[in-house]
Amino acid sequence: MYSNEDRQLAKKILEFSCELEKGQNVMLQLVGLNGIGLLRALVEYAREMDANPYVQIEDTEIRRMLVETGDKEFWKGQTENDQLPLMKKMDAFVGIRAALNIYEQADVSKEANKIYADHFVDPVHYKERVNNTNWVVLRYPSEAFAMNAKMPTQRFREFYYKACLLDYTELADAMKPLQARLEETDMIRLEGEGTDIEFLVKDQTWVPCFGKRNIPDGELFSSPILSSVNGHITYAPSVYQGKPFEYVKLEVRDGVVIDSDSSNNEALEEILDTDAGARQFGEFSFGLNPIIDEPMYDILFDEKIYGSNHLTLGNDYEIAPNGNESNIHWDLVCIGADVYLDGEKIREGRKFITDDLEGLNPENLLND
Repeated sequence: MYSNEDRQLAKKILEFSCELEKGQNVMLQLVGLNGIGLLRALVEYAREMDANPYVQIEDTEIRRMLVETGDKEFWKGQTENDQLPLMKKMDAFVGIRAALNIYEQADVSKEANKIYADHFVDPVHYKERVNNTNWVVLRYPSEAFAMNAKMPTQRFREFYYKACLLDYTELADAMKPLQARLEETDMIRLEGEGTDIEFLVKDQTWVPCFGKRNIPDGELFSSPILSSVNGHITYAPSVYQGKPFEYVKLEVRDGVVIDSDSSNNEALEEILDTDAGARQFGEFSFGLNPIIDEPMYDILFDEKIYGSNHLTLGNDYEIAPNGNESNIHWDLVCIGADVYLDGEKIREGRKFITDDLEGLNPENLLND
């Protein structure tokens, strides 16, 4: 029916991440048919908790067909007649991303993606689900996912559950000294190969992430002062809107991308031209999961790589705002840059070097 690991993961998701209570409504959304075992475990555990699961199963090819063909009126109908009223009744949301082909939407046009984002994703997910439910999103392991991670299938499954079932309470405690430092910081600078960029974060809100919104988790995020970002940055491999990028390089002046280069410049320009906010930054974060060490073309994992940072193009989060509005939110990841807080180096490459932050290094978090 389902594995013991999926039972453990379902328990962590509903009890720890969603903090689900008796009588509450939870939407369980499976995108792609691969994760049916975890969905079964979630449904069974939700009923054991006397909660009310609302189940959605989406085939990724059907979703692509709808995004390709849906116009404004179609998506407004989907939003107003179905998904938004239902989402407003939810106390919690679990999104399982179980596509076998991460490039399924690679050929969907910029215009179609924008219509879908404007009239469905934004009102249903960004405005309602993100702001008004206890939500968590995760990927599910598969042979295709293992291939992107360049691992044998069984080793990848072991890695996956180890990363997802991390002791997030211990990680949360280890984050506290870094959060305290950042709350007193004015200027952050990243310096590394192909990267030399700085920005202000004075008086910005810092949010620790330890299994409440993503599984796997492990990040500490805020947003830069919008017009303060200056310099250049080089990012690791990424996939966005089904389009792969082996690298992305950005040149930034006064908070706006003025020049760029990548392995797929035509697709990059389309993304940057989405709207004015797509050339500005809505988030900055530290990746802190001690299990995740290399990119695997999946942002829910890659943004948590220890010794990494993501300086995100596009929309900010309402919980840590900087005023940037966009229909994109692209968590591009920079790995191994030295980090300076108000001129003091706190991380050299991927290793924290100050006494108060050494607890975040993998050898200290995984000393069991």
